Amino acid sequence: MATAVALAAPLRLAPSRRWRFSADLRAEPPSRLSSRRGASASFPTAAATVPKVLDDSVIEPYGIRDYIERSRELIKPDGGPPRWFSPLECGARGTDSPLLLYLPGIDGTGLGLIRHHHRLGKIFDIWCLHIPVMDRTSFEGLVEYVERTINSEKSYSLNKPIYLVGESIGACLALAVAARNPDFDLVMILANPATSFSKSQLQSVSTFLGILPEPLHVTIPYFVNFITGYHLTFRDLPDNFNDMLADLSFLVDILPKESFVWKLDLLKSAALFVNSRLHVVKAQILILASGRDQLLPSHEEAERICSNLPNCRIRHFKESGHTMFLESGIDLVTIIKGAGYYRRSSQIDYVSDYLLPTPLEFQQATEIYRWFDLATSPVMLSTLQNGKIVKGLMGIPSKGPTLLVGYHMLLGLELGIMFSRFFTEKRIHLRGLAHPFMFNRASEQLMPDSSSFDGHRLMGAVPVSATNFYKLLSMKSFVLLYPGGAREALHRKGEEYKLFWPEKSEFIRMTSKFGATIIPFGVVGEDDMCDVRPVWCPCCLIPVSVGWNESH
Repeated sequence: MATAVALAAPLRLAPSRRWRFSADLRAEPPSRLSSRRGASASFPTAAATVPKVLDDSVIEPYGIRDYIERSRELIKPDGGPPRWFSPLECGARGTDSPLLLYLPGIDGTGLGLIRHHHRLGKIFDIWCLHIPVMDRTSFEGLVEYVERTINSEKSYSLNKPIYLVGESIGACLALAVAARNPDFDLVMILANPATSFSKSQLQSVSTFLGILPEPLHVTIPYFVNFITGYHLTFRDLPDNFNDMLADLSFLVDILPKESFVWKLDLLKSAALFVNSRLHVVKAQILILASGRDQLLPSHEEAERICSNLPNCRIRHFKESGHTMFLESGIDLVTIIKGAGYYRRSSQIDYVSDYLLPTPLEFQQATEIYRWFDLATSPVMLSTLQNGKIVKGLMGIPSKGPTLLVGYHMLLGLELGIMFSRFFTEKRIHLRGLAHPFMFNRASEQLMPDSSSFDGHRLMGAVPVSATNFYKLLSMKSFVLLYPGGAREALHRKGEEYKLFWPEKSEFIRMTSKFGATIIPFGVVGEDDMCDVRPVWCPCCLIPVSVGWNESH
C-alpha cells in the first residue's frame, strides 16, 4: 500500500507590521587571537548570509600514521613543564567560538584528537595539553595548571562555556577541575574515564614491569592498547619489518619504562582523587563509553557516573576500543551536535547555536527511514497557485519564511520521508518543532539507545516553544509544525485521521506578523498499513505492545 503526502496550495498572510532583522550576525574576531587566527572563519549556521542546507566543507583526513609522525616531534626531550599548543590545521577561530581544552590520555602527547582537528577548529578555539615524557608533575599539580588556564581565559570568554575534552586520565583531570570549581561554566566530553582504575586489570601490569628490561615492556598487550587502542595491535602493524621496528621504537620513546610506571601510579591517584569528590560535580557532562575497551570497564563505569550526576548523559560505542578518538569511525563534532551539547552562551539556543549537517550526517540521519520508503513507495503531491495538483513538490515555494502544518500519522513515521524529499527535490531544510521529550535526559534513559533522538537534533529539530518559533520565522526558515503533538502521533485504535489540535492556534497569529507562507498538508495511508492495537501504560501513555490484527 502506498503512502501519499498531499500539500495544499500555499497561503500567504499579510504581516500586520514590518519587521527588520540583521542578515549578517557575524562580528570581528577578538583581538587576543594569535597571528595564525588573523582571519575570522565563518562556519555554516542557519544564520549565514548565503542560505545553505549542508556543511560541504572539505576536511583533510588524518590517521594513525600522522599521529605517530607528529608525536615524534613533540616527545623530543626539552626538560620543560606541561604546556598548551594549538594545532595549525585547526585554522582560524570562528566568531564567538567557545574555548576547547583537550586533556590527553596516558600518552600525554596532546594529539589524541588529530583526526578531529579540522572539524573542531571550525567551531572551537582548540588548545591541547602536552605533558612531556619525562615530566613528573603530580595529578594535583596538573589540576591546578588547568584551573589557572581556565581562570585566565574566563575574562575573554564572558557568558561562554569552556569545553573540556578528556580521555582516560584526562577525563579524571576534567572531573577533578569541575569538582573543585563548581562555579565554572564547563561542558565536558569524557571518553572512557579512568575512574574505574581499581576495577581494571591494569594494576597487575606493574608486576610484569619489574621483570622486563627496558625495551621489552612494549610487548605487553596492555601497553600497545594504551597507546593505539583496541583496533591496532601487533597483527595490525606494518608487514615490513623495518616499519614494524620503527613503530615499536615510537612506543618506547613515547612511554619508556620509567614513565609508564609513573603514569600507572598517576592513574591510581587520579581515580582516588576524583571518586572521593564525584558527588559535588555540577558541570554538564557527556560520557563516551567504548564497548571493547580492554583496559577499563568503561561501559559499567559510564553508567555508574551517570547515575550519580544529574547533569550527565551517555553515548555508547559498542565496537570502539580504549582510544576511540583515533578510530576512523568516530566523529566528535557529530557526537556533540547530535547530543545537543554545542552552545556559545550560558544557555543553549537551539536556533542560533545550530550547525548545519554534513552530507554524511544527513545520510546517516535519513538512512533509518530507507526501509519505510522502500516498503510504502510514498508519493508526494503538491498544489500549484492555479489549483492544479501535481506530482512532486513543484507547488512549494523556494523561499521562506514558510510554515508547514499538518497532522501526525502513527508514530510520525512520515517525518523522515518528508525531510529527505524536501531536501533532495527542493534543497529545502525543514526545521521541525519537536516535543520537549526528545531533549530531556530522562527520556534518553527510557530509550533502549540513548542516542535515539540524535538524528532529529542533527537535522535541526528544536523544542516547540513560541520563542523558537519566532526565531525560526525571523530567519526565513521552513518550519514544520504538528499542533496535535505526541498525543496525535500516539493515537489509539479507532482514532485514525483524528485531529488533536488545541482550540486556539496561536501559530497563525505569529506567522501573519512575518508574512509567512502557510502550507497545510495531510498524509494518507500510513495508518492503514496495519491494524494496530496498542496497549497503553496509564502512567506515561507510551505503547508497550503492538498487535497486527485481532487474530494475533
